[in-house]
Amino acid sequence: MPQSQNIILKEIEDIYDNLTPVEKNIADYFLKTKNITDFSAKAIADFLYVSEASLTRFAKKCGYKGFREFIYSLKISTNASADNVNEIIQKVTSSYKHILDKNLHLINETQMETLAFSISKSKRILIYGMGISGIVAQEFKLRLMRLGILVDAVTDAHLMKVSSALVDENHLIIALSISGKTKELLNGIKIAKEHGAYVVLLTAAKGSELLNSCCDEIIPVAAPKNFTTGTLISPQFPLLIMLDIFYSYYLQTDYAARFSIYSETLSALNIDNLAE
Repeated sequence: MPQSQNIILKEIEDIYDNLTPVEKNIADYFLKTKNITDFSAKAIADFLYVSEASLTRFAKKCGYKGFREFIYSLKISTNASADNVNEIIQKVTSSYKHILDKNLHLINETQMETLAFSISKSKRILIYGMGISGIVAQEFKLRLMRLGILVDAVTDAHLMKVSSALVDENHLIIALSISGKTKELLNGIKIAKEHGAYVVLLTAAKGSELLNSCCDEIIPVAAPKNFTTGTLISPQFPLLIMLDIFYSYYLQTDYAARFSIYSETLSALNIDNLAE
């Protein structure tokens, strides 16, 4: 049974998509309400305009015997001190482990092979990302450059529009967006797709008609609800995991040739350091 509020909320997030509309309303209440003053089933049921039986069904879906047991665990965790260093360490590390485990379950070898093939045959690669995803785009650009790939990161909304209008079937667009809702990025990949570019999106958003129409491939990454706020761990973490896995896979597909290029770039960097 979960014993910390952090874990309890994660349990709710993990089953959220399998809840009924009424149960999602209950889940939203516990996920978003910071200070609950009355934990009684009647008070919460009246506030949410649901039946107490609905609260019981919700608690059982969360893994508890009933609503009273669910509330008991939640009250204990709410009253627990968050100032203890060991507790903070546990919360942060457990959050990273939770995301890591979820990401590993999402890895699709076929998608890795498809992306590797697309990189190999494309004359130029553009990595799109805004905000924190833009930082990941810059980092991934540098890693691909070390393997001799012609690549650039586009993190400005205006440049994203312009570059999207100039691509063709020889271009690969790798778009990064945890939410899958960044308007500037979606507009950019839509234009790029219309111009013939091959578009790959890494996102935690579920495939929608809009995303499917803009992308040739959607690679899922893990992210629980409210993850983009980055309250415990860095929001770019799931993107970095997936890109690191892909980078290692791509390097191994032609290791001798690609490591030789990598070594040449390393030598160039060492020469520059000596010159300083």
